[in-house]
Amino acid sequence: MAASAPTSHGTGFPAEGRCGYYVEKKKRFCRMVVAAGKRFCGEHAGAAEEENARKRILCPLDPKHTVYEDQLAKHLKKCNSREKPKPDFFIQDINAGLKDETEIPEQLVPISFLSEEQMENLIKKLRKASEGLNSTLKDQILSHPALHDALNDPKNGDSATKHLKQQASILGNIEKLKLLGPRRCFVEFGAGKGKLSHWVDIALKDAEKVHFILVEKVTTRFKVDGKHRKKNSVFERLQIDIQHLCLNKIPLLSKEKLPVVGIGKHLCGVATDLALRCLVETYAASCEERNEEPLAKRVKNDKTEKEINTLAKEGNEKNIPEKWTPVAGIVIALCCHHRCDWRHYVGKEYFRALGLGAVEFHYFQRMSSWATCGMQKTSLEASNISTKRKDKQNDGSEEHDDGGYRITDDSTESLPGFLTVEEKKKIGHLCKLLIDQGRINYLQQKGFNPDLQYYTEPLVSLENVLLTALPNHSSSPETTA
Repeated sequence: MAASAPTSHGTGFPAEGRCGYYVEKKKRFCRMVVAAGKRFCGEHAGAAEEENARKRILCPLDPKHTVYEDQLAKHLKKCNSREKPKPDFFIQDINAGLKDETEIPEQLVPISFLSEEQMENLIKKLRKASEGLNSTLKDQILSHPALHDALNDPKNGDSATKHLKQQASILGNIEKLKLLGPRRCFVEFGAGKGKLSHWVDIALKDAEKVHFILVEKVTTRFKVDGKHRKKNSVFERLQIDIQHLCLNKIPLLSKEKLPVVGIGKHLCGVATDLALRCLVETYAASCEERNEEPLAKRVKNDKTEKEINTLAKEGNEKNIPEKWTPVAGIVIALCCHHRCDWRHYVGKEYFRALGLGAVEFHYFQRMSSWATCGMQKTSLEASNISTKRKDKQNDGSEEHDDGGYRITDDSTESLPGFLTVEEKKKIGHLCKLLIDQGRINYLQQKGFNPDLQYYTEPLVSLENVLLTALPNHSSSPETTA
């Protein structure tokens, strides 16, 4: 039977056109709209005498809602929880990397379970592997006029200002690499609300044939996709895990054959490796196998000679690559190395060449969080306190609240007490650098000229390293500027 409302509850009646079932837990009537002539909504109709002839059961696809038993077959065909057909660009594990079960032990103990001797051996391996690496990256903190007004908006809070500063610097670096031009497709990995693509679009003004593909595996609220109304820009959002994304199968790319620029802001750990493999192996390699014609030839097919000469006189020829290249460049702000995964990691060959494997990688990626874990300068005794961490599950989305010192490690582990706070930070940075160096090595092997640089101040974001890469045949900004 339906719960009866207490006399002390307001007027004792539900709102007009709303369900008459009183929800005891919430101390109010159900607010669902009812059908004409009905007293209860579908969820609570089973509690009413007028509806007791029909039985409601839990939906087998999602037990969070119910359905009439006699309408189950019809409901299963339209239930929002049903498995939807996969798009053509979904290919299971295409960017996952090879899975070698023999390399990964069944169970690895937390860092807090390691003895002091084991920890010292790991740190020795880390320092030996890091010998010769430049631990001080160059500063490449830039900005862009497109964000000038937004950055100076007095309504901005601290968080908004920090995100805008990062977006402005990423945009400035994209422009410095001569990737900010017409006739190309920007693929934003871990797009979140899509703000990075939004600012790229604004910066490009009226550039022709510019496409944006926003890749995000979760449903995102407050997207800015709808703000784009420029006729020269095309925006497409794909809800898919990067692990299964095949860019070659996206109609927009297979039809237009535009150079791709991979971008991302705070692409978490494993998502960076998946994105690199998606661009460099899945997309670029297959395009080269098809022997694509040079871009200059395609430009002549699409434009008259007069138009091309006009572009040249205006100085815009620097924005048109001399040679057709599937991936024109990569600009990704790195994040959350503690969420990397050995199977998906692109730098496995680099690690193996250093005598390292899955076990060392596991502990190095866990220790990488020491660089940004928010430990305050305390005494040596206090540094051994066990601190619980909770991962934010943002998966590479641009919306990380990374403005201050925070816990990023998602495990509950005691930090070794024989290390000072500053030593732990240095070790954490070394772990990050070594993991990133594996990515640099991977891109070099694939014909790219990669680089790492600081793109923003630590006070703006502790995750302040930007990975950039251009194909080897591309001209460097310094030589052509």
